[in-house]
Amino acid sequence: MEINLKEKMNRYLVIMIAAMFVASCGKDPKEASNLPEEKTYPNILLLVGDDIAFGDLGIYGSEIKTPSFERLAEAGVRFSNFHASPVCSVTRSMLLTGCNNIEVGLGSFDYSFYPESKGKPGYEGYLTENAVALPQLFNDAGYEVYKSGKWHLGGEAAGGYPPLHWGFTREFGILSGGSNHWNNLRMTPDFSDPDFINKKFVEHWTLNGEPYERPSGIYSGEIYTNQMLNFIKEGEAAGKPWFAYMAFTTAHFPIQAPPELVDKHFEFYLEKGYAGLKQYRYERLKKNGLISEVSSPAPENDLVKKWEELSEDEKRYQARIFATYAAEIEDQDRRIGQILDYLQESGQLDNTLIVYLSDNGPEGMEAENPNTGNAVFGEWVDKNYDTSFEAIGTAESSNYIGTSWANAATGGLSWWKWFIGEGGVRVPMVIVPPGAFNNEYARSGEISNAVMSVKDLPMTILDYAGIEHPGSQYKGREIVMPSGISARPFLDGKSEIVRSDNDWYAFELFGNAYLMKGNYKLMKVRKGMFGDGEWHLFDVVSDPSESKPLEQDKPEMYEEMLSLYKNYEKEHNLVAVDEDWNAFKAASEAN
Repeated sequence: MEINLKEKMNRYLVIMIAAMFVASCGKDPKEASNLPEEKTYPNILLLVGDDIAFGDLGIYGSEIKTPSFERLAEAGVRFSNFHASPVCSVTRSMLLTGCNNIEVGLGSFDYSFYPESKGKPGYEGYLTENAVALPQLFNDAGYEVYKSGKWHLGGEAAGGYPPLHWGFTREFGILSGGSNHWNNLRMTPDFSDPDFINKKFVEHWTLNGEPYERPSGIYSGEIYTNQMLNFIKEGEAAGKPWFAYMAFTTAHFPIQAPPELVDKHFEFYLEKGYAGLKQYRYERLKKNGLISEVSSPAPENDLVKKWEELSEDEKRYQARIFATYAAEIEDQDRRIGQILDYLQESGQLDNTLIVYLSDNGPEGMEAENPNTGNAVFGEWVDKNYDTSFEAIGTAESSNYIGTSWANAATGGLSWWKWFIGEGGVRVPMVIVPPGAFNNEYARSGEISNAVMSVKDLPMTILDYAGIEHPGSQYKGREIVMPSGISARPFLDGKSEIVRSDNDWYAFELFGNAYLMKGNYKLMKVRKGMFGDGEWHLFDVVSDPSESKPLEQDKPEMYEEMLSLYKNYEKEHNLVAVDEDWNAFKAASEAN
């Protein structure tokens, strides 16, 4: 009996050990990643367009057909009063942290500094560790965290950290602000090279932190999207939810696109010209309820050229460039459709929160313009690229839409990228909550003029994922508390607003500043950036063109909002900028 008992005990132990081994090997991925089994965790798809205007998408009144954006808009909510920053990396710093740009190092950005701000806290020009980023929090929660496309928040010679430092488990793309859409060449020269004017430069591409040999002849939208889909497919085996940051470089210059998408747009832009397109889009925006029916057209801008003053050859050249820009947007729509189709086929679409936004308004830079251009850059383009009509859109070309097309692209808004007028900061934004594609979401297809800041998006995303922000401490270090507000109560139908009339947010870049409170915007543009240096008050819901100043009609509101901004300025130690300083001229002279 003793021998039999020992044998039984040994057998029992072997069985128990084997069972434990099998159980550990087959452990539920959610349990392995500290995600409770009983909860359904949504996937997150964060889509970012580059330099796309408020009026550029079909769902915002554009003539450009964007059926994939239609799918998003029909399922979710289109926002018509959403504000980003006027430049790329500054927006991205707020998008990934929920903080003000000055709090996380982006009071200036990598290739444009006000000289007196260099070395000051908040003006590092890259994302600093003063905050915790969304990818870190999703990584901590057990998500797979992917990035494909543009980074532009640090990791190169200018300082800062690449994506893997910030919690991404997989990454692909470029660290800089853009590149040639067809090959591995940089979009700008390396001005530090003594002979830069006579040669092209190679962009730094990485795949999971390692150098990547980018093949030529594959368009940027295709290569970025295919890699993101590879990440998602590879991660499915792990059974974990995922956070995907899909950062396109369309429609950033150089203006290049698949040729089959360009021809269809050419005649339309040749017929409309600059003013004709702006009026067309303004009327469409108003008709579709995306700007107020009582709004006025944007006032004329002295920096904008007159279409009728161009020669016939110049008109054809300009129409071809903007047709190529339209093709960039169309390709982005096609790539978003590619992702949506895969998520639908794989049964993941209905459990995915989708957010789309542009990082700022359209780029108005043109090298030959002494007010908003960089003559040295223009000389480099002329020496190294094919500037013929036939080359437009190819890898051998390097074009930009310029001031006049940028002004036209915004429809009823004023100004464009780099500027804090609505054309520079009001951009397309769509949110599709999890489950909205099943036709049971109450707000499906709505257009909302609820006031929202880019800072609100990370808080909304965390809210849907059920991830709590750590506040002012993260892994033993002090961090900045985010000031964004979750839009989930609005999206879930529990509120009709995102921000109340008492909620406000402020922004400053290069001494140009604004403060939003309710529907009202208090703003100041320095003389060096073509303003008058005075503070003006606008109701940007009824007056999105900012043509009717209200400071005389609402003096109490004006004073209250100005006081709020002055306190913000003092609290964040904003560097005062000389009234006549011009960021464009400074960049040109520095080169």
